[in-house]
This record gives sequence, structure tokens and C-alpha cells, in this order.
Amino acid sequence: MSEILEEKYLQVKGLYKSFGDFPVLKGIDFSLNKGEILSIIGSSGSGKSTLLRCLNFLELADAGTISVNGEVLYDGVDFKGKKASDKDLREKRLHFGLVFQSFNLFPQYDVLKNLMLAPLLLKKGTKEELEQKAMALLESVGLSDKVHYYPYQLSGGQQQRVSIARALALDPDILCFDEPTSALDPELTVEVLRVIKGLKALGSTMVIVTHEMEFARSVSDRVIYMRDGIIEAEGTPEEVFGENQNPHLQQFLNSGKTI
Repeated sequence: MSEILEEKYLQVKGLYKSFGDFPVLKGIDFSLNKGEILSIIGSSGSGKSTLLRCLNFLELADAGTISVNGEVLYDGVDFKGKKASDKDLREKRLHFGLVFQSFNLFPQYDVLKNLMLAPLLLKKGTKEELEQKAMALLESVGLSDKVHYYPYQLSGGQQQRVSIARALALDPDILCFDEPTSALDPELTVEVLRVIKGLKALGSTMVIVTHEMEFARSVSDRVIYMRDGIIEAEGTPEEVFGENQNPHLQQFLNSGKTI
């Protein structure tokens, strides 16, 4: 479906997803302007990571639409009963870059090749051009001295920064993070959050699933609180963390539960 919409940069409407008879997403609607950061918070099992996987086409929603920059990338009606081709899904995924909580670097390749592999396979430029770009990205995340290190030689924080640079290497419209600091100790968490804040300063559009409440409050333009597959609260950080009277959200914030 190639309908052009005059709407916000990222538009998600009526997203549903079930696994077997178990509904995980029950009608998700939200939008985001270019250059904004959206944080998604909520308890474990609320549907946060499934939503992120649907945005990145690692899972296909059962219903709903996903639009980026006015173009409908996914319409559940069009896809219902059809098998999307691998080529079509690869093209759709290029609109999003995903940084996993477990890094997912290729252990057999050094840092430079981890960044260059996908762009080379997709013929995004010459080897020389892509190497130059990879070097610039590594410098931007403070790892220009680790170019030929292998993942096992890096700390968790360094591996996550490589993952961020790798996602940026494909020039995604929207950068997505799935609990980017959950596998890190507090000191390493700080260095990753510093990189994300630097991306915000550069105008990157981001969707972040996070359990770091203070980070979400400080860096986000919008915050979504999910519970049981629906969005129960949404607004600015001030509205969600300070003014919202939703009892489930208040219980979540006051309990100190962060996953």
C-alpha cells in the first residue's frame, strides 16, 4: 500500500498482535514528530517489546497501520492472509534501526566489520565510503580506538555503543532501543545513556523501551505507559510522571518496579 498521508513523522494506528489465543497488543495508537524521542514504560509483560518488534517488522501485527514520513509501510488489511516476502520486509526494516538489550554483535567479526557488513551486503556504497562512514560513527560514540577489537574484548557498555553505531550505519528514519541498559551495571549505563542524549542533540527520532525512569523523564519529548497490551497513559514527561492520576501508573511509579 503506497497511500501518502499528511500526518506526523511516525504514525501507528490500531495495532493488534496475538500469539495463538493470547492477545499481547490490543489496539495501539500513537504518533511522533521528526526529531522527537518517545519512551515506552511499563511492567514486564505489558507488550512494550512486542510493540517494538512490530515496528521493526520482526513480528507482523494482526491489524493496524504503521506509517513513516507520510508513507504507509504496513497495513494489516493488505497483509492479512498473505506471506510478506523477505525482500519486502528487509526494505521496510530499513526505515527503523533496532538496538537490542543483548547487543547481538557478530562475535566472529571485529568492530569495524560489524558496522560495515549490512551496508556492504545492501550495496549502500563502496567499501572505502562505508569504511569512512563506519570510522566516523565509531568516533561519534567514543570508540575510534576499538576499531579492530572483537566483541569479547569490549565491556558491555562498549558493545552497546557499537550496536548503536551499527544501527546508525544504515541511516534509519527512526532509531529504536529495546531496554538498552538492562544488561549493564550503573557505571556502564551512564556511558550508553550519554550517547543516546548526544543523538537527541543531533535531532535523531527515537523510540526507547526503558526501565530507566529518570532517563525517560529527562530525555523524552513524549512518554507512553503500557499495561496489559494497551496504552493507559501518554503525554509529556511532566504529564506522565508528575500530573497523571492513573492509579495503575501511580502504583507502577511508586512501587519502584523497573521492569
